[in-house]
Amino acid sequence: MTTATVRVPEGLHARVPVEQRGPGLDRDGVRLLVSRGTEVSHHTFAALPGLLRAGDLLVVNTSPTLAAAVDGTVGHARVVVHLSTRGDDGRWAVELRDPNGRGTSRARAGGPAGTEVRLPRDVRLVLEEPLSERGERLWWARVSSSDAAGVRAVAEAPALAEVLREHGRPIRYSYTERDQPLSVYQTVFALPAEDGAGSAEMPSAGRPFTARLVAELVSRGVQFAPITLHTGVASAEAHEPPYPERFAVPEASARLINAARAGGGRVVAVGTTAVRAVESATGPDGVVRAREGWTDLVVTPERGVRVVDGLLTGLHEPEASHLLMLEAVAGRAAIDRAYEAAVEGRYLWHEFGDVHLILPEIPPEKGPHAEHCGSNYR
Repeated sequence: MTTATVRVPEGLHARVPVEQRGPGLDRDGVRLLVSRGTEVSHHTFAALPGLLRAGDLLVVNTSPTLAAAVDGTVGHARVVVHLSTRGDDGRWAVELRDPNGRGTSRARAGGPAGTEVRLPRDVRLVLEEPLSERGERLWWARVSSSDAAGVRAVAEAPALAEVLREHGRPIRYSYTERDQPLSVYQTVFALPAEDGAGSAEMPSAGRPFTARLVAELVSRGVQFAPITLHTGVASAEAHEPPYPERFAVPEASARLINAARAGGGRVVAVGTTAVRAVESATGPDGVVRAREGWTDLVVTPERGVRVVDGLLTGLHEPEASHLLMLEAVAGRAAIDRAYEAAVEGRYLWHEFGDVHLILPEIPPEKGPHAEHCGSNYR
């Protein structure tokens, strides 16, 4: 079995968060599949502190999840609007989907240019142009609203923010059982952005962490380096490469990452978003520098990774571009074996599902204690 042939078996879609599956369960109750090359082992996420060591560093995404889905109309047709990304010019990249009472059904094509989407509070989105030449699923839209006299004008950001606050909800898809409150989609690392920006979909690799688990990791000498990358909407149908996303790697985090590597620690990214941000801030010399802006980086096996040694991530659909990133970190054979084990072990997929920790392979000639010998054996 290879990742190209894996299909998510019926019954393995995580339909509700783990803490809603039974009494006494917390977020860290999800299962954890660990890969070291083609060797795999099975744990619960609460066992993570015992799988890392003092000097390791976890790169975590602090982007908060937005209530980015809101009902609207186009003409007489009802639509669900997914607000994906806010541009520097105040426009939003948006996706229109057909409601079906179970999250949403397939995305519908946007356009033509000039199409008006009516939202609550008399706020409207005017579609202007496709986000890219790769298709018309996502469009740039200008926000407008009316004043007391009924005169329409380009709206300020607070107008749309008010709509989302009063009428928005987290984006969900039909494999989930029901709508959940926004708090369910916030990770323990999420920090409110001053400009109201955030992620259209949860940076879900960070969801299993609890405050208790973070405290235990810190007590064992594991460090955390916060970065920010605001995710846009995923495509459950087209699996096109990721669009440009806004990110920031602070100076303090860049120093932590460089120091961890110099000291023999492993840099483990919590989520593909963390990989994308850190690798976007890393020069050809392998040094991470403070950087912010937009990244269009797509990490592939051909490009490789310069800084990241390991990755904590969810389980991805076989066509998803994220799998190329996983192969860049661990190699194709390791990822094929991990996904075979995930199917055999009936791990759960998607944002409320189980997680996969990819760690560097231990050189067999070095024996079982090699992983404690420092940076030579990353």
